[in-house]
Amino acid sequence: MPVNVAKELAALEAMRVAELQVRYAQVFGEETRVGSKTLLVKRIIWGLQAATEGDLSERARKRAAELAQDTDLRLLPPRQKQLAPTSVQKNGKANGMAEAPLPLPGTILTRWYKGKTLTVQVLRHGFEYDGQVYKSLSAVAKAITGSHTSGHLFFCRALAGKGGRA
Repeated sequence: MPVNVAKELAALEAMRVAELQVRYAQVFGEETRVGSKTLLVKRIIWGLQAATEGDLSERARKRAAELAQDTDLRLLPPRQKQLAPTSVQKNGKANGMAEAPLPLPGTILTRWYKGKTLTVQVLRHGFEYDGQVYKSLSAVAKAITGSHTSGHLFFCRALAGKGGRA
């Protein structure tokens, strides 16, 4: 007996995700961890149609297997490079922005601030500003501004290569 697609679709779209997961198990005989309502509805409709009208032909299955075997499948999406600097909270966790890598020792970071050009030299173990060595860029930023400021954010243009020189 053919499936009334419009009627089934209306019934499926009225269901919640948990109900759709149960319906999926009924149609396919196995559980699913998919939590997307749209994807579940599409899969269930396809399963119902395949059960009543017939599945893929054996020839189509073999061809699909050949194509899949010849293709390099990516299991995870590529990692996206994030250039935004990060500040780290006291618990050691980042606040959601990716940390910019520090430049090589010897690099001079420059920044215009309150009418003055500031220069900071990157050392092997710290940063030199105004004749003093600081442990971090944040310590330099605090010395300059007088309040706690993220060094990465304060010097972000220089760290991105738009104000520093080697």
